Amino acid sequence: MFYHLLKYVFLGPLLRLAFRPRIEGLEHVPASGAAIVAGNHLSFADHFLMPAMLKRRITFLAKAEYFTGPGVKGRLTAFFFRSAGQIPVDRSGKEAGQAAIREGLGVLRKGELLGIYPEGTRSHDGRLYKGKVGVAVMALTAGVPVVPCAMIGTFEAQPPGKVVPRIRPVTIRFGAPLDFSRYAGMEHEKAVLRAVTDEIMYAILAMSGQEYVDEYAAVVKERQAALDARERRFPRARR
Repeated sequence: MFYHLLKYVFLGPLLRLAFRPRIEGLEHVPASGAAIVAGNHLSFADHFLMPAMLKRRITFLAKAEYFTGPGVKGRLTAFFFRSAGQIPVDRSGKEAGQAAIREGLGVLRKGELLGIYPEGTRSHDGRLYKGKVGVAVMALTAGVPVVPCAMIGTFEAQPPGKVVPRIRPVTIRFGAPLDFSRYAGMEHEKAVLRAVTDEIMYAILAMSGQEYVDEYAAVVKERQAALDARERRFPRARR
């Protein structure tokens, strides 16, 4: 009930007014049945913009931190995400990936739309990073199509660290569903999973026009954080 109020009464109309999103390829999203919508992830605003524009309800696997924040803000954020039907996933520890896959497959078995960001985290610099193979595992195990989605302009509207987004037009582009039925029964083959994931990422790349980085975003972020910390600890001598 609250999901539909957010989408059609409160948040949806506000987002349309503020961002004037241009929607392309909406006909590629199946009108019924299970499917995965796999997109790039440039901004916190992505969580709301794409679901608000779809005719069908879509469930995203959201990081657990959105549900465990402290204080009033944390409780409001958790309430919002739960009410919107999003599923918390703990991304720490060895079992994190398997837990996300189990939750995702549960959504697909109910014949619903599952939203996923194969990069695993938001891009910190607007580039597209290497996809994690969880999306391929779910697509092959459930035997469902993958609809690539490109968010364009959301990084400029709300880059990481910016709380209040800039008001500017954005584009949400959906591509033709990718059929991986030729790999049926091969969801445990590492080479197949990598090939499927790379095909999905290439489809997103072709639509988004981003620069591609053949590394995981989390690894690059961690390396950059370490460099920044070292720079703060040992600042270069000023000339």
